[in-house]
Amino acid sequence: GERVHKVPVGLSGFTCPNIDGTVAKGGCTFCLNESFSPNLAQNAGKTFLNLRSDSNPILDKQLSELHEQVTRTQEYFRRKEGVRRFLVYFQAFTNTYAPFETLQTLYERALHYPGVVGLSIGTRSDSVTDETLEYLAELSKTHEIWIEYGIQSIYDETLRRINRGHDALNVEAAIKKAKAAGLKVCGHLIFGLPGEDREMMLNSAKAAYDWGIDSVKYHPLYVVKQTLLANEYKRGEFTPITREEYLEVLVEALRLKPDPVSIQRVTAGIEDETLLAPAWCGESKNRQMAAIRQALARAGMCL
Repeated sequence: GERVHKVPVGLSGFTCPNIDGTVAKGGCTFCLNESFSPNLAQNAGKTFLNLRSDSNPILDKQLSELHEQVTRTQEYFRRKEGVRRFLVYFQAFTNTYAPFETLQTLYERALHYPGVVGLSIGTRSDSVTDETLEYLAELSKTHEIWIEYGIQSIYDETLRRINRGHDALNVEAAIKKAKAAGLKVCGHLIFGLPGEDREMMLNSAKAAYDWGIDSVKYHPLYVVKQTLLANEYKRGEFTPITREEYLEVLVEALRLKPDPVSIQRVTAGIEDETLLAPAWCGESKNRQMAAIRQALARAGMCL
């Protein structure tokens, strides 16, 4: 029953297979990883790893970044909120997209810090090898191990439009494989993707529940400067979701949620000048959460 707090880390060297040309180039159209990982913005470099890398010349740098970020965040939450137990959250880019030996070193070092009870690993459904999955399954026997998959949408036309580089069947198979290995899975879903209506968004939520996810994160799609989506927005080819539309679909998605599925996030945003639209995604987390709680209360629900 003791509270566990996530410690987000963003390390140099990680990228995605739809950035480096393995499955696509340019990355997801909405994505600027630095916008949600300040640690990454500070640690940007020019060396990038992938599954075919023979060596890792920046491992020492990554271990140094890991140490600085974990210890700093732990100290903050120990002092501010009395938290004693932590999950290290490998957040930015694809955190299984590197040589196995690198992953093993980073994960085990993260588990070494006092108070760390497990890991949460943000990744893609096309980037977890059998070797890595088996290793994580072994770790899960003694630690809390989560895989966080970006589902985003179950519609292949949407996934193509946002340049994901994989289809929905790939995501379904990865989730079921991780579950069969005994791992816990958190699914990320985005509401307001280009070309999607309310019914499509809810169908994605229902499918994710059916695939067996243990937890869910919901995000509204917002437009960040210096992204491909920003160009679409400026050309009038994309209209962001309104607060009212988001609240309506979010409330219904939560109503449909099976009881065992926990909720890790119900909104997202960015409070700085990199946000283009919608304006409400630039509001404080407290203000966004107040609107969500009011919408749920009107529906006779609560978080």
